Order: sequence, then structure tokens, then C-alpha cells
Amino acid sequence: MRPPAARERQRSRSAGPGRRILVLKVAVWATGLAPVVWLAAGFFRGTLGVLPAETIILVEGRWTLVFLLATLAVTPVRRLTGWNRAVRIRRLLGLFAFFHACVHFLAYAGIDQLFALGYILEDVRDRRYITAGFAALVLLIPLAVTSTKGWIRRLGRRWLKLHRLVYVSASLGVLHFYWKVRADTFWPLVAALTLAGLFAVRVAHRRRGPKRGGGS
Repeated sequence: MRPPAARERQRSRSAGPGRRILVLKVAVWATGLAPVVWLAAGFFRGTLGVLPAETIILVEGRWTLVFLLATLAVTPVRRLTGWNRAVRIRRLLGLFAFFHACVHFLAYAGIDQLFALGYILEDVRDRRYITAGFAALVLLIPLAVTSTKGWIRRLGRRWLKLHRLVYVSASLGVLHFYWKVRADTFWPLVAALTLAGLFAVRVAHRRRGPKRGGGS
């Protein structure tokens, strides 16, 4: 029988990884909610500038891309570092990407267009950056819906194929951002290069051999 000190050390080692994941999840929640809290406070205080809707749309669009790229980065980080527990925050990152995409769209549709469906559909049809952004949002819907353990079990291997659409959505999101800002393309290009790097890591891994674990 182990002495109490040895048992305590064993429990401490076992709890360590779980504690780190908990801290990481809390950090993701704090980071994910902070922009919305800041924007809501600024909107009601009138500190978002002359065009508050434009500020909300731009900030939320950027955070959508941040969380999308962070979601896609989880598997490369896991493969490069061997820290497999990183996959436990991927779903949370993906859901925050979808959450910010919804806020981004609702700010455009509700504050900017006052939910005028005719004008919104006209924009989706005629303005290429809105077409790309709307398509990116639509592709995220089935990914958010099927992100639960139940759907993963029901879909099996098809779940992995479906969730590869996140790359298409991220690509459309980067294109949407680039076409939207027009002149100041620094951050869209940073996002594009980051996405290209994540694509390159994925392609390199596939060329080395078959996958041994799931992941986007």
C-alpha cells in the first residue's frame, strides 16, 4: 500500500493536465465574451464612433476569423507538440467562431439593414464580399449543429469529412475580409498567410502517411 505522500503526489500529477485544460477553457470563454461585452458597453455609451454598426461588424468579423484560425490550429499544435489534450478545446473555439459570425451577421442585418430582407438578399446577390461572407456563415451552421458527441457518434467517419468544410468557410471568410476592407489589406493578408500555413501543415502531414487520430 502506498504511503499518503505518494498517493497525494499521484493525485496531483493526475489532476495537473485536467487543471490546465480547465484554465485554458476559462481563458477561451473570457477571450470569446470580452469583445461582445466591450462592444455592447460601447454601443450603449455611444463610444463606438460615428458609425457604431460598422465598428461592431468589423470587430466581430475579425474575431470570427481569429477563432476560426485558432480552431484550425489545434490539430497542427497537437501534432507538433504531442499535447493531445489540446483537442478538448477545439469544439469551444469552433462554437465561439460561429457565435461571433452570428453577431457579425446580425449587426449587419439588424443594425445596418434593419432586417430589411429585400435589401439583405440584394446585397448577398450583388456584393461579392457579402456573398462570400454569407456563404462562410451558412457553411458554419451544420458544423456548429453537429459538434456534439451525439452527432459525432451518429455520423462516424462522415463527421470528419463534413467538418473539413471549416477550411472552405475560413477561406471564404478571409476573402470576405479582403474584399471588404479594400485598401487596408494588412490584416486580411495576415489571416490569409496564417490559413495558408495551416493548409501547408495539413498537406505535409497527409503526405507523410495516414492519420492516426481525428481532427480538422
